[in-house]
Amino acid sequence: MLLARVEGSVVATRKHPSLQGWRLVICQPIGASGAPEGAPQIAIDSHGAGLHQQVVISSDGLAARQMVGDDRSPVRWLVIGIVDEHKPGKRI
Repeated sequence: MLLARVEGSVVATRKHPSLQGWRLVICQPIGASGAPEGAPQIAIDSHGAGLHQQVVISSDGLAARQMVGDDRSPVRWLVIGIVDEHKPGKRI
């Protein structure tokens, strides 16, 4: 699992059939300070994360393939949660 920031969405005129109907987002992994760490990843998003929102992504390909319902899907990354925004030191 990685902390990431949504940097955009992917538009494809042709894609693997298992990805039909799935929203694809570009996720930039980030560190605790918010600085980019590593290469951006494309993930399926069933949560509706917005642009620049922080998300948790997983590279569990098996779970991603189970989500799309195709054991042969090329999908690897998926958004597993949206990070709540709060100020450090404040009680939630």
